[in-house]
Amino acid sequence: MAKNSAAPVYDESSIQRLNPREHIRLRPGMYVGGTDVRAMHHLVYEIVDNAIDEALAGRCDQIVVTLQDDNRVTVFDNGVGIPVGVHRDTGKSTLEMVLTEVGTGGKFNNQAYKVSGGLHGVGAAAVNALSAELTATVYRDNYVWQQTYHEGEPVGPVEKVRKLKPEEGTGTVISFKPDFTVLEPNAFSYDILMTRFREMAFVTRKVWLTLRDERVKPMAREITFYFEGGLRAFARYLNLNRDALHPVIYAERDVQITPEGKAPFTIGIEIAFQYSDTANVTELAFANTINTPDGGTHLTGLRAAITGVINRYARKAGYLKDKDNNFSGTDTLEGLTAIVSVKHPNPAFESQTKVKLINPEVQGAVSQVVTESFNEFLELNPRDARKIVEKCMTSMRAREAARKARDLVRGGPSLLESTSLPGKLADCSQRGETAEIYIVEGDSAGGSAKQGRDRHFQAILPLRGKILNTERARLDKMLDNNEIKALISALGTGVSEDFNVENLRYGRVIVMTDADVDGSHIRTLLLTFFFRHMQALIQEGHLYIAQPPIFRLQQSKDIRYVYPEAGLNENELLAKALKDYKEPDRVKVSRYKGLGEMNPDQLWETTMDPETRTLLQVTVEDAVEADRVFDMLMGSAVPPRRKFIQTHAKSVRNLDI
Repeated sequence: MAKNSAAPVYDESSIQRLNPREHIRLRPGMYVGGTDVRAMHHLVYEIVDNAIDEALAGRCDQIVVTLQDDNRVTVFDNGVGIPVGVHRDTGKSTLEMVLTEVGTGGKFNNQAYKVSGGLHGVGAAAVNALSAELTATVYRDNYVWQQTYHEGEPVGPVEKVRKLKPEEGTGTVISFKPDFTVLEPNAFSYDILMTRFREMAFVTRKVWLTLRDERVKPMAREITFYFEGGLRAFARYLNLNRDALHPVIYAERDVQITPEGKAPFTIGIEIAFQYSDTANVTELAFANTINTPDGGTHLTGLRAAITGVINRYARKAGYLKDKDNNFSGTDTLEGLTAIVSVKHPNPAFESQTKVKLINPEVQGAVSQVVTESFNEFLELNPRDARKIVEKCMTSMRAREAARKARDLVRGGPSLLESTSLPGKLADCSQRGETAEIYIVEGDSAGGSAKQGRDRHFQAILPLRGKILNTERARLDKMLDNNEIKALISALGTGVSEDFNVENLRYGRVIVMTDADVDGSHIRTLLLTFFFRHMQALIQEGHLYIAQPPIFRLQQSKDIRYVYPEAGLNENELLAKALKDYKEPDRVKVSRYKGLGEMNPDQLWETTMDPETRTLLQVTVEDAVEADRVFDMLMGSAVPPRRKFIQTHAKSVRNLDI
């Protein structure tokens, strides 16, 4: 075979051997899931998870996370402190081993920790390797000990700083600053961390978990979570803005597992679930207090048990006749808020980021606890049982109606051909990642956008008025709405159960509405639809919000545009912009009331030109909190929404919801 002289050489010299620190920095995705803002927050979770493990071991009841200037984070716990003595195997300080060597930790057997979230001896070392600087301070053995690291390398040995004061207890303080030569530059989000720590406090119980933000001047903001009610209180919190159909069904039990040929062990199971009047499903699953967003065997066991119990009860009580089909899993999940938390001595996850639990024995253990507790509840509470079964029946009928509506769509001509669009789709010649579609408010703005766009890669879909509020509508009603049908057909992905992001015709889906109250409302309705029925569109990074200008400023031939800024109302925006002029009173100010007021050239220049425009990418860092907010703002319950508006209107004059 002829050799290709241009091919790269592959021989012994091509093989590299990286030490663990180098590997973490070269391939951070293996350890923290990537290099983006989620990965940056994952650094905090790794350190806090170690503190939670101390709490699970009964050695800690206080954790304080402090956000400081220059993107520094400090995590304190009042556990026993990381050991600092010289380790027998290496001659190094144990503290240095824990923070620098992958595969080092106290969680490989069950002597120091019966259950823990840390498993691989990777988390702390990964955080250290991905930090520009990290300082560990340990309070134990009658002294305060300290060591500092730069990019995962120790600057010096562990130092004995001073003796412990009589009033001081034991504990560990990890203070670090992410290395933005490896990670993407970003800032820690107080809201994202607050939501995560609230979950941790619900799941861990009786632990004081404080988040303090010292970046806020002159007074730092601070919140502390402490819950004794566990998952029962968590379920009530999640359903705060919904009409619950019955009290929370709750159980907490230990299940002994006896593997063939192996020593028996115990799994702790805690479950809480409740049906409400909503059509949405809220599910949360935790393994050793760690949120597993992709679920796993614990969530599978909970779902299967709930469906099985309801079907058996419905037949026994005569709600389902012999000729009737069983309820599907979809029918029994609608309106359900469910949380499952397992504590396993040897949990197995799909990856280091622990997004999915894969222990097979957990499914049966959870199913057993759910079946026993749910059966008991239904037998003792026949009125509540009837409400649950009737909820499932309503869901079954709606599912059948939606199926028929989808069959009509599939069986006839395509939606684009059969539906009279509110404003005809002006398509582009390209497809896929390079193409984008603007969803525009009204025919007037749609006309300007069609004339101003680049026809090669920009499509325009004008919508007439406000679309249906999909938070309050079932799928069959949605599919009967012209605006929503036009949107679904233009994107090409299908919707809900039929949604397939691979069929998306455009790389970017851009919501472009007026910078006024009506425009904000339309944008919120669209975001509600995408979150509820095309969530993968958001998760895969395809959804954006355009940022049109609010003001046009002109002085002679000098023309400038003023765009929205977080925290500033219109008067403040204008005042800030006019400061740049020597003679602000001679500046002609034009307020754009809508996109339709811009001519095509202006719309292209300010909002659609990839070289000059600003697009906000829509992300969901915490789906559960997003679920709660959408339910509060767009659901049927009025009092929570009124309270939210009254509370925020006091401090935000330009409320954008």
